[in-house]
Amino acid sequence: MRGLFVVDLGRRSYGDALDLQRQVARARIVGDVDQDVLLFVEHPPVVTLGRSSKAAHMLATPEHLRRQGVELFEVERGGDVTFHGPGQLVGYPIIDLKRHRQDLHWYLRQVEQFLIDALATYGLRGTRRPPYTGVWLDERKVASIGVHARDWVTWHGFALNVATDLRYFDLIVPCGIQAVQMTSLNTELPNATPALSSVAERVAAAAATLFDLVPQQIAESELMAAAHTVVR
Repeated sequence: MRGLFVVDLGRRSYGDALDLQRQVARARIVGDVDQDVLLFVEHPPVVTLGRSSKAAHMLATPEHLRRQGVELFEVERGGDVTFHGPGQLVGYPIIDLKRHRQDLHWYLRQVEQFLIDALATYGLRGTRRPPYTGVWLDERKVASIGVHARDWVTWHGFALNVATDLRYFDLIVPCGIQAVQMTSLNTELPNATPALSSVAERVAAAAATLFDLVPQQIAESELMAAAHTVVR
């Protein structure tokens, strides 16, 4: 049986979650973790810079970010600058593409698709906007995606705005897209804002279906025991 281990990390600093996903990715590469993994997390405010980030897309100085309580990280994922924060569902799929299809462009389209499928369960019609990566609701962007892979095992992932304070995006040019309008489920469904846990369940189900996997909710301690890592 090919499974998808689904792990809820709760609220976690970006740095701690980054260390953890790198550890799990290494364990997935060598086979200590023998199933694909989907980590869900909610971060305190943080701006991350991907490999394609441009200085002009940072509209706030590092000093201003610190005064606003926003961390700043340069990371190995693809893409430009983005924001993570409270009320946002961040997902880190750690997928062995050797079991699926060894094609990162295909994988990005799959991540877009399972987010589109999850949004459809709320009656929202998610779309793509080539050549950009991500998911839109009409002209408004609701989810950002940036991934990395080694030995065809992926990490980093997606950020879906659920009840995010969208004013944080004014600190940056989100994903390097000039004049992009960000939105959230809270904005689009003002009378029925779903909880992060509910959205996570639907995203996990959509991802498992698309990758033909059986989802299995497990504790972080179980996952890290398999990865031979002590939980902090």
